[in-house]
Amino acid sequence: MRIILNGETKECPEGITIERLLDLYKIDKNRIVVELNLHVIPGKELSTRILRESDVLEVVTFVGGG
Repeated sequence: MRIILNGETKECPEGITIERLLDLYKIDKNRIVVELNLHVIPGKELSTRILRESDVLEVVTFVGGG
């Protein structure tokens, strides 16, 4: 199945959750926000939200500094 992750086409297994996708691409789940098809997904839904063909995800990482 193909999805768009941060502007790049990626292959992933059918029925994969957002959390598993983040694990697959070694994206740290701490201090991120995930947008799926222009909707922000609450962190508690990452493990249950199943991706579908052509979904578009943007993963934004928060960086601290001063």
